[in-house]
Amino acid sequence: MKTLKIADGIYMFTMNVEDILFEGIWEIANGVTLNSYIVQGEKTAIIDGVIGWDGIPETLYVNLKEIGIDPKNIDYLIVNHMEPDHSGWISNFRKIKDDLTVICTEKAAKMVASFYGEDNIKIVKEGDILDLGKGKVLSFHPVPNVHWPDTMYTYERETKTLFSCDMFGAFGRMGDHCFDDELTPEEIDFFEFEGIRYYSNVMTTFTPSLRKAIEKAKTLEINTIAPGHGPIYRKNPQKIIDDYSRFSLYAEGAGKNEVTILWGSMYGMTAKAVDYVEGILQREGVKYNKLEMPLESDSEMVATVFKSAGIIIAAPTYEYKLFPPVAAALNEIGRKKITGKVAFRFGSYGWSGGAEKELSEIIERHKMKWDFIESVEFEGAPKEEDLIKVEAGVLKLLEKMKQKVVE
Repeated sequence: MKTLKIADGIYMFTMNVEDILFEGIWEIANGVTLNSYIVQGEKTAIIDGVIGWDGIPETLYVNLKEIGIDPKNIDYLIVNHMEPDHSGWISNFRKIKDDLTVICTEKAAKMVASFYGEDNIKIVKEGDILDLGKGKVLSFHPVPNVHWPDTMYTYERETKTLFSCDMFGAFGRMGDHCFDDELTPEEIDFFEFEGIRYYSNVMTTFTPSLRKAIEKAKTLEINTIAPGHGPIYRKNPQKIIDDYSRFSLYAEGAGKNEVTILWGSMYGMTAKAVDYVEGILQREGVKYNKLEMPLESDSEMVATVFKSAGIIIAAPTYEYKLFPPVAAALNEIGRKKITGKVAFRFGSYGWSGGAEKELSEIIERHKMKWDFIESVEFEGAPKEEDLIKVEAGVLKLLEKMKQKVVE
C-alpha cells in the first residue's frame, strides 16, 4: 500500500489488486487500485477503506502511523458506498476503537447493520455538514444508484476535494504516477480504456443515475476529484467529468469511430465471410476489433462493444438458434442496457435457419433498440453473390454509424 499527500491534512492510501474477479464476475486484465482517504482537522475521518482485500488489516494501520495518526484517534468512518471493497474494514476497525461513528446514507445504514452488525451510525442527507476543525469541513451528497442505492459523495470545502467513490473511477493498476498531471501519454491512453472498461462493466446499467451524479458534481466547486479506483484528478478534474459524460453517450448508441466484429463460427463457413469483411474494413480505412466468442472474456467483450459506433454480428445458426456464445454475449450486452447501436448481422446455416429469429428475440427482450442493416444469411459456405450482399451491408453500416461517432 502506498501513502500520498493530496493537501494539508488530506492523504490517500492506495493499493493495487490483481488476480481477482471484480464483483465475482469481471476479469480485471490490468488490475485495479483501491483508494482510501484520510481527512484530518482537530478530529480525523477516514473515507472508505481497503483492508478487506489484502486480508491484512494491519497494512492500513501501519500506513496511518506513517503519517502520524494513531488508529485509535480516528473519530469517523465515512462510508460512501457499502460494497466490501469500500467497507470491508469496518468490523476490524471496531476492535481497535469501540466508540467511533460510522457516517453514511440511510440506505447504507441498513446494510452496515446487516453486513457488520453496526449500530453506532450517523445518517446524513443532502448537504449535511461535518466540521472536523482546523478548516476541514465535509459535506455529504447522496448519488443513489451509482451504482448501488446507498452511494454518496463526500466533499471537503477548504480544498474543494470531491471524494467520489466509484464515480469517476477506472480499472487499471497504478505505478509511480497517481495524479493526472503526472501521467505519461501512454498512461493517459491506458486509463482512458480502463475507464471505459470500468464504466461498461460496472456502471452502464445505471447510466440515467450517473448522469444525475455528473450534474450534481457540476454544482460543486471542484479542484480535485479523488475516486475510489484509479488516478486522482487535481490538474484538470473536468477531464474525467467530460469522459464520464461521453461514456454515458456510448451506453446509448454513440461510440468511437470503429467497428467491433462480434463473431463465432462452428466449421469455418461464417469465418470465411468474416475474413472477407476484414478486407473491406481495411480497404475503407476503418479501425476494427475482432471478438471471437467464446474466447473473449465478458469484460473485454462488453467494453469493446460499448465503445464502438458500429457492430457487426457474425454468427451461424446452431440447433435452430443463434450460435450460443454470441447469443450469450448479446444477452449480457442487453442486460447491461447498451442500447441504440448501429449493427449488421450475417451468418451461415445448414439444414435450417433460426439464428435471425433468436437475434430479434434478444434485442426485443432487452429493449436494446439497435438499428439493424438487413441481415445476410447463406447456406453453407458463402458464395460470391452472398459476399456481394455482405459487402453492401458493411458499407451501409459504415455510412450509418457516422452519425453515432463521439470521440
